[in-house]
Amino acid sequence: MDSLPFFLNYIIPFLGIITVIVFVHEMGHYLVARWNGIAVDAFSIGFGPELFGWTDRHGTRWRVAAFPLGGYVKFTGDMNAASVPDPDFAATVAPDEARRLFANKSVWQRMAVVVAGPMANFIFTFLVLYAMLLGYGRLTLDPVVGQVLPDSPAAVAGLQEGDRFLTVDGFRIRGFEDIQRVVSTAPGREIAVTIERAGEIRVLSLVPETATTTTRFGRELKIGRLGVSRDVGANDIVTYRPGPIEAVGMTFEEIWFIIDRTLGFLADVFVGRADLDQVAGPVGMAQVSGEVATLGLLALVNLTALLSLNIGIVNLFPVPMLDGGHLLYYLFEAARGRPLSQKVQDVGYRIGFALVCTLMIFTLVNDLV
Repeated sequence: MDSLPFFLNYIIPFLGIITVIVFVHEMGHYLVARWNGIAVDAFSIGFGPELFGWTDRHGTRWRVAAFPLGGYVKFTGDMNAASVPDPDFAATVAPDEARRLFANKSVWQRMAVVVAGPMANFIFTFLVLYAMLLGYGRLTLDPVVGQVLPDSPAAVAGLQEGDRFLTVDGFRIRGFEDIQRVVSTAPGREIAVTIERAGEIRVLSLVPETATTTTRFGRELKIGRLGVSRDVGANDIVTYRPGPIEAVGMTFEEIWFIIDRTLGFLADVFVGRADLDQVAGPVGMAQVSGEVATLGLLALVNLTALLSLNIGIVNLFPVPMLDGGHLLYYLFEAARGRPLSQKVQDVGYRIGFALVCTLMIFTLVNDLV
């Protein structure tokens, strides 16, 4: 593989996506911090040596660093980018400056700043998906069964030609593509299917069979299949354009689907049911970014929005070093009336750092293997 085409086709789209997501996330932290009167030393896209930057009139250094896989907002009085407070600095700072320190704000203000990053990712995803739905509508296929494969899960459950899907696994079905998307994320797991047959509503239970598909890069993915197809002779491909109000509901449905499937996959990981080969790291994300980039700018923007949502979800996990870990500390502080000891927090940060590093190494090895 030539290095220049690979860089242009895969690395550039990937870095563009990561930069947008990190900027949105950190801007959420920054804005809520400023609204609460917190002094900010640095707003960084990336880690490591600074490539270029500038200092604004508030004293915040806006910088782009050499290693772009992440970023941070560093508050005045923090020892590092993980928002670990520096007790020596807090003890010697002037009173006027002390009231602007993140560590000296109320626990509720600190919680608001922490939550603001993931919330910014959620809001960004909503706005992008909503705008694309209003602007371009949605191609959809009539969700009516055209054929049922013999001995398939659909046949065993009693699905018949002409059945119209209404819901699958609790998700509303607007088109045949919805069926494929929901079922593909539930291999080997029992799901409920609501159909309409001759004016009668029926609920069936079935277990999608597990099938294996291979991406162009050789990564094998396990997906679920029902064993049904639509009527290929029907001219039922239409562009559905919802109104502004309906588009709000459809966008929330899309976001909830991603959240539900993400949490479901993680639950499967904990019980040993998930296929860990499907966990992708930076290399896998670069490959996906390059593939999607070939479909055009709109597809790349859509991928950015979906990854932004996933980054927001992951950051809320109760792991020290992540936003969810900080939030967990502050919830303990709010319940106890005083913060956890610095020793306990330090131990938590070390555990969190080890977990994050382990995950990064695992995903990288997974990508390369």
